[in-house]
Amino acid sequence: MSGAGGVHEGDFPYAILSDLGTGVLAVDLSGRITYVNPWAEQLLGRRAGDMHGHDAHDLLHRRPDGGAVPREQCQMRAPLHDNRSVEQGSEEYFLRADGTVLPIIWATTPLRLAGRRAGMVIVFSDFSLHREAELRAAARTAALEAMTARLNLVSEISSVLMSARNPTGQLRRLLRMLVPELGDWAAVALRSARTGTLDRVAVRCPAHPRRAKRLEGPLPPLPARTRRALAKATGGEKPVLLTAERLRDPRAPLAATHGTLFDELGGHSAVVVPLRARRHHYGMLTVGRAGASPAFTDAEVRLLSDLGWRVAQVLDNERLYEEQRNVAATMQRQLLAPLPQVDHLRMAARYLPAQSAMEIGGDWYDAFLLGDGVMALVIGDVVGHDLKAAAHMAEVRNMLRGLAWVHREPPSVIMRRLDEAVTNTSDAPMATLLFARIEGVEGGPWQLHWVNAGHPPPLLVTREGDARFLTGGHGPLIGMSATLHLGLSWPDAYEELPGECTLLLYTDGLVESRDRPIDLGMAKLRHHASVLARRLRDQTVDDFCDELLRRIEPRGDDVALLALRLPAAGAGAPGDRSEPPPAQSGYSPAAPDRAAPGSVQQDAPVQDPSRGEGEF
Repeated sequence: MSGAGGVHEGDFPYAILSDLGTGVLAVDLSGRITYVNPWAEQLLGRRAGDMHGHDAHDLLHRRPDGGAVPREQCQMRAPLHDNRSVEQGSEEYFLRADGTVLPIIWATTPLRLAGRRAGMVIVFSDFSLHREAELRAAARTAALEAMTARLNLVSEISSVLMSARNPTGQLRRLLRMLVPELGDWAAVALRSARTGTLDRVAVRCPAHPRRAKRLEGPLPPLPARTRRALAKATGGEKPVLLTAERLRDPRAPLAATHGTLFDELGGHSAVVVPLRARRHHYGMLTVGRAGASPAFTDAEVRLLSDLGWRVAQVLDNERLYEEQRNVAATMQRQLLAPLPQVDHLRMAARYLPAQSAMEIGGDWYDAFLLGDGVMALVIGDVVGHDLKAAAHMAEVRNMLRGLAWVHREPPSVIMRRLDEAVTNTSDAPMATLLFARIEGVEGGPWQLHWVNAGHPPPLLVTREGDARFLTGGHGPLIGMSATLHLGLSWPDAYEELPGECTLLLYTDGLVESRDRPIDLGMAKLRHHASVLARRLRDQTVDDFCDELLRRIEPRGDDVALLALRLPAAGAGAPGDRSEPPPAQSGYSPAAPDRAAPGSVQQDAPVQDPSRGEGEF
């Protein structure tokens, strides 16, 4: 090739090899170096003249530690023996002039001149650059994999924490995910809102499961000085790093709470994460490491801190849920009237709050004497399931009480007045209710006079176990007729009540749930009431109600139940000398300080969770 600005034909190959960007060596058939390009000089730190005539293998080829490579193990020499062999690789090293070794990526090919074998060509580059790039890529990949694993762990833990309303069960599942992923053992201690003491609700250590189990339970009461030191150490939101050496000092703030964990489960370090949310301190999450496990990295501490925050949010939501539920239940119970005790009539009432705070509110029962001496019975349910429904229930209940007391009229007229009053003086939504009068003289006979505003029908059960629903007296829901100007009415219904029968008034929560239609629930109620009337004929009406609820097991919605037990025919009449029935129970499902004849509370007294928290 020649021409203006070109190169001579003999110089052309050298021009290419000179600026190729990679090292090139040529050796003859004996392996001695015959050509070195400038890039090879630069990579090896040797001048071409110093390498010409030297055996390439003896001069350059080395192990990673600088030791000589046996000639028979040299793969790069293969083209000297096989005219068609082309070799390449990346796990070889050349010796530089300064005594260091250069990792190379290389390729060799036979060299032919004028059609005859003349040696081989070695092309090589600095593999350290490629290796550094590979290491950086591997490091990035490892970091991404670690980040993905942490995100997956956080996602899985979040799913566990949101899965169910059972804090202790959730925390046990949490520890199974943290160990051994982030530590060799872990423990959660929760603070009692009432006593301020710490309770280890879960401890996990696969290496010592029995010891871990023994460590669960309430911690001994702490001295005041220790409580203050502990509160100061865990009073912030940042995790606390512990070491076994620090805990050897009994004066250390966390020695009283964490010393036994290290003693029983072993370990050299641990991270203590305070569980705090909305200025409430719920306890501590501790993750420890033992044996050859490395110390916690900053990234792992941040991850545990984030998980602790999530746990605290779940516990705080549970606290808020219980506060709302207790407020609703307290309000509901305050509106449940104590039952009066009238002659030989016996009554019992039960109220079961809904399992969900948002489902508490609308159900109520009532029983009171009217001005004419007649006993009035009420069971009702205002539409809605929240605190607003409970407030509206109070409006409807009080309106009905006032109307029934002032107007000595049939139940149908009282119901019409109530419908008009609710429509025109209240923003209460629609409500179902049953209003009844128990009429008769002492000793009987007794009559039930009632109307029903869209409520489940009462159940009448005789002493012999004959049970039937009283389906008469049905009319529209309260708040419907007057609001829509429908002009509907409620027909009065009458029923003779046999001696020693039981009349059950109830709300739909007793017979209906998400997994049970109301028809099936009513059939179940009638069956169990019939069986119990025969089996418990000599027991009290309270015993009857308790066993009935135990068999039906209502769940979900709140339940109100009102039961009336009549005496035997003639009992209590003038001249009757028979033994009176057992006295009514003296407790009410209303607030504990409103004890009155006739009712039993179904769960523990409502607590006030809004009081301030003390220190540990």
